Amino acid sequence: MIYQPPAGGRDLLPHDVAQKRWIEDRLEQVFQRWGYHRIITSTVETMETLMAGGAIEQSEVIELQRFQGGRLGLRPELTASIARTAVTRLAAVTYPQRLYYSANVFQHTETSSHGGQQEYYQAGVELLGADGLTADAEVLLLLTDCLRGLNLTDTHIVLGEAALTYSLLSAFPETLRQQVRHAIATLDRVTLEALPLSESLQKRALRLMDLRGQPQAVLRSLQAFDLDLDQQAIVSHLKGLVELFETVEQAPALILDLSLIRTYDYYTGIVFEVVGQRRILGQGGRYDHLLGVYHPQGESSPGIGFILNVEALHQVLLPSGQLPTETPPSDWLVVATQTDAIAAALAYAQTIRQSANLVRVELHLDPETPPPTVREIAQKRRIGRIAWIAAQGLPEIEALG
Repeated sequence: MIYQPPAGGRDLLPHDVAQKRWIEDRLEQVFQRWGYHRIITSTVETMETLMAGGAIEQSEVIELQRFQGGRLGLRPELTASIARTAVTRLAAVTYPQRLYYSANVFQHTETSSHGGQQEYYQAGVELLGADGLTADAEVLLLLTDCLRGLNLTDTHIVLGEAALTYSLLSAFPETLRQQVRHAIATLDRVTLEALPLSESLQKRALRLMDLRGQPQAVLRSLQAFDLDLDQQAIVSHLKGLVELFETVEQAPALILDLSLIRTYDYYTGIVFEVVGQRRILGQGGRYDHLLGVYHPQGESSPGIGFILNVEALHQVLLPSGQLPTETPPSDWLVVATQTDAIAAALAYAQTIRQSANLVRVELHLDPETPPPTVREIAQKRRIGRIAWIAAQGLPEIEALG
């Protein structure tokens, strides 16, 4: 019998890990430069926690066996877990809280029984306890800095505004509003045109779907809508955010897309996606009511964040030549020249390991191996130096070309 990982699972070999870590290390460096601190939350959550925020479809969750009468699931994302942590373990801290994570998540897909991927790796941030223009700008510019840290230039950011779009949808009959919303979110013009709407509402729905393109042009198109004072305030905020973003040097192209909404209630302000080579590399947005869902007294704090999909980043970075092509070689091979030199070889190898912050030292495990064979092994493994250790413990150093 040949044992394989479960359907949807995958193994990462050392070369895969080296490339994944290259991406994650650079993202973490950017997160830390912006003052964010790493948080690690539980891989397993109760189903009540996962479903409470309204951002997750139950069909996406990989459920586990019932435990003491409760239902458990593997986390399909991190925001719900961090929100739960923020109102309990972080309740006494000062805000804003800047948190980042790099973790695996699990999502059930329709194709998982046929080998579709179920485990993913994400890196992301959450800025909790801050709202307003500056907080929104920080997160967007942090995202831009992440792309710059990976030397990704052929990308663009699609920016929407959930609160504005939801309010513009309020003109539609309540019985049809969810269908209109879903059609706009999925850019399904055929379904939208088939809905039993009046001519004026049909035109309004199509105008909403077409609010996408160069930011200033979209902002001008909004003048065709009869905006109330609250909607005008949102547009003013959005305009200010666009103007701030456009002052950033070497920023990705910005597309304003007011059809960018989700099919569930979660985001309360800006929403965005980062796209490169026809792949969605990451997404995020503002969620100002989520923390209140998990607070015992319903007290809430604003929040905004984003995730970056490490697998998608890996795919777009592969052709760039930046990712490691090989696993790092060891610096030293320590060889006992005879059996009674093994203790001395072990001691010398440890001495080298402790002499620097990071030095890779391998111990050759068979003292009976002829020296030419040892050299051949070292060269194949790209090891730079051999330390031949005699029984007296004295090393003879040999550098390999």
